[in-house]
Amino acid sequence: MPRMRNPRPFVNNDEMYIKSDSSGHENDLVARNARRFRLERAMSLGELSRRSGLSKQTLSKIEQGVGNPTVETLAALGSALDVTARRLLTEWGTPVYVQRRDEGEWIDGSNWSERILDETYGSGNVRTLVLRMERGEADPEPVQPHAAGTLHHLYVVSGKLRTGPMSEPVDLAGGDFVRFPGDVVHRHVCLSERVVVHMVTTVPQVRQFGPTMLKGSSAGDQG
Repeated sequence: MPRMRNPRPFVNNDEMYIKSDSSGHENDLVARNARRFRLERAMSLGELSRRSGLSKQTLSKIEQGVGNPTVETLAALGSALDVTARRLLTEWGTPVYVQRRDEGEWIDGSNWSERILDETYGSGNVRTLVLRMERGEADPEPVQPHAAGTLHHLYVVSGKLRTGPMSEPVDLAGGDFVRFPGDVVHRHVCLSERVVVHMVTTVPQVRQFGPTMLKGSSAGDQG
């Protein structure tokens, strides 16, 4: 039989903890997910505290990535957010990444120059387009979430644009680049008279997770 690896030990401090090393990766991951799920549900720390039974101070520390939340704490937090504790510990979606015009690095060749905006790994569908928008009297309607794992990559050719998740929008100008998850509610708003954007959307062929059922949702709704 193949030799089994010893599982990574848990840290025990009166209670069993999820974090088991000093890298801070798990805490950072829980912090990003907890904040994202809370903002997606338009929930304040006070409301989340009421639903979870955890103090606002504890929740604030979790979202800051400090301290070591226990298994019981993550279970209570997940229950209040209508997600499993496992989803709090799994990379879900991608943090918003912005590269400003003056931050890009140009690499010169013999007869060309290139500026790397971003790199995406894995298999799936890739859609490339040029988006042109004009400023209207009212903001455009939000775009509903695409398939899980979808990413939008936008490079502003000219004009100004506000884009990104509804909970974390960013303002961009010509030469700026942003990557953000497209599997959450998001929106594109023209801030100048016109804006031209080069947009690449990547959709993985294999879902990271199955659909998450929220309380009171129908069988066809996805989390």
